[in-house]
Amino acid sequence: MTPVIDAHAALRGPYTAGGAIIRAVAPTALAIAPDLVERHDLEIRTVAPELRATVPIGRETLFHQIPDAERTRVHSRLRTTRIAHGITDFLQEYLRRLNTESAALVLENVDQADATDRELIAILLRRFDPSLLSLLLCTRTSIEGWPQAEAIEGNTDATPLDDSGDLAARVVAADGTCDAPRALQAYERLEASQRARLHDARADELLTGDWSWRLGAIPYHRERGTDPDAAGTALAAAQDHCFALGFHEACVDLGRRGRARTEPGGDNWWRFTRQMALSLALLGQGDQSEALYGEACAASADPAVHRVAAYEIAMLYTRHHAPERHDYTRAMASINAAIAIASLLPDPQDRAFYEIFYQNGKALIELRLGNPAGALRRVDEGIRRMDSELPPDRHLLDRCTLLSNRARLLAMLGDTAEALHAYDALLAVDPDYAEYHFDRANLLHAAGQDEAALAAYDTAIRLGPPFPEMYFNRAVLHQARDDARKALRDLGRVLDLDPGYVDAYVNRAGLRSMIGDDDGAADDIRTGLSVDPGNPHLICVRGQLAAAAGNVDQAQSDFDTALAAEPGLVAALAGRAALAEADGNPTAAVRDLTRALAAGEDAALLYNRAVAHRSAGQLAEARADIAHALTLAPDDPDIAQLRIELESSD
Repeated sequence: MTPVIDAHAALRGPYTAGGAIIRAVAPTALAIAPDLVERHDLEIRTVAPELRATVPIGRETLFHQIPDAERTRVHSRLRTTRIAHGITDFLQEYLRRLNTESAALVLENVDQADATDRELIAILLRRFDPSLLSLLLCTRTSIEGWPQAEAIEGNTDATPLDDSGDLAARVVAADGTCDAPRALQAYERLEASQRARLHDARADELLTGDWSWRLGAIPYHRERGTDPDAAGTALAAAQDHCFALGFHEACVDLGRRGRARTEPGGDNWWRFTRQMALSLALLGQGDQSEALYGEACAASADPAVHRVAAYEIAMLYTRHHAPERHDYTRAMASINAAIAIASLLPDPQDRAFYEIFYQNGKALIELRLGNPAGALRRVDEGIRRMDSELPPDRHLLDRCTLLSNRARLLAMLGDTAEALHAYDALLAVDPDYAEYHFDRANLLHAAGQDEAALAAYDTAIRLGPPFPEMYFNRAVLHQARDDARKALRDLGRVLDLDPGYVDAYVNRAGLRSMIGDDDGAADDIRTGLSVDPGNPHLICVRGQLAAAAGNVDQAQSDFDTALAAEPGLVAALAGRAALAEADGNPTAAVRDLTRALAAGEDAALLYNRAVAHRSAGQLAEARADIAHALTLAPDDPDIAQLRIELESSD
């Protein structure tokens, strides 16, 4: 029998469908593949939180170990994408281990699904081989842009029942998912008080056992019940949960519903407003976020409201608004207002914490204004005050934020050793947070410590749900170490996670060309150019393929086109120089190679320019280039041989 899962968000809110899928497979997965479950424990517990008691914990960051009130880490809007990819990886491997014929799954009410489920379903559709899993999506209305999906519209059940009371109760028991016309009519005919009592009873029923995770249904029933305070409490609890886990679309929806039930300017209204505004900012809807802060300031004279709004508006103009709307002067004025209000707080620890927190925000503005040293001074002062003025067991995530910012600023200022010490201090506090290992790996690679960088990338990939930059950066490292096989594997993974990652097409096309897979390289070029028409790097690789095939005109055209878009593109300059040298025009070759070398010293480019100088009869220049090349690559036999030839030339 093909499983049927209702994706309607009114049931459980975020990951209604995803959680149902995981709950269905978890018992078998724990029995036959406990290692697989442990490897994806973080994603599983995010999608189906009630499984925390049964799923072995393999990865748990500081965020999950501290009280809810101190969980100040804010997840980006990409968090759910990473979770969806991790769930997809889990299900793919689970089905392979089952070693059965193609599985099938029916998902109903997909058009009513939460944004988290719609994202997950879209990724399942794109990444799953239909021979491994077939998905049938059932909707009430059509959905644009969903590939490989068969939609059945109007999925209604109008089976009549004799008693109108049973029909109305059926609507309530369906938790907002029923669309049977006769049942809805019976529900509407009930007295309002009767409907409210039915909803109260259903909400009480859902609050037992694992039903407590039904963040869609419980607020739905409380909103329609008899107790407005219970409705506000349910909405607030659901919003807190969704914001903490990065379910920002749901957080916005719950905020709208909560605001509609509370008095503007009141504490509860501000609570709904603040989290809604934060989620809107993270979703790229900064204008709506700023409007909410303005509305809050107009509705309240509470200093706390104005303090928080001032800080968040400063961050809107520093990073959340579109780049063309960044205004660091306005941001600085707003952050100073937040600091001024914080300085008046009566409790010394509260005063110290908020001053440190807002000064850290001011450090970001300093950095954007081109003053990383000033930003570092503010961060260092914040760390000093944290250590001296606040209890050591409080605000641990905020301490991590300061340490992370310190490490990044030190790296920007070129103090690699001290930056690595800062990362060591950071990882001592939060050792399982993947992003810290990723940032440390990038720094190690930039410092030339490739073995350590590779180990750090491996750790980051193991600890976190997948995202493409981790694999792309590791691929670059593999490529620098001349390990084409591993680089190609990682680039394939990047494009599996994000088919629009153009740089991965560029690098993979170049690698495929290098190992003789011209057809694969050409395919990557075509696909990459379909995503980013006119990309100079892809056009350059196409020119390199054309040159290797002897198609000089096409190669010349591609190199010229690439350089028109990016005049300093070294590979295109080198390619065009090679064409010029082969065509008997060493002067043009020298000119392009000189432009290429302006980007940095390179032994191969110096060798090629020495060859071009020799062809042009410029032996002194050729000897100077080859001598310099030999200092960069003393073991290169071609460079050594050309030096001998040039020294023996008249």
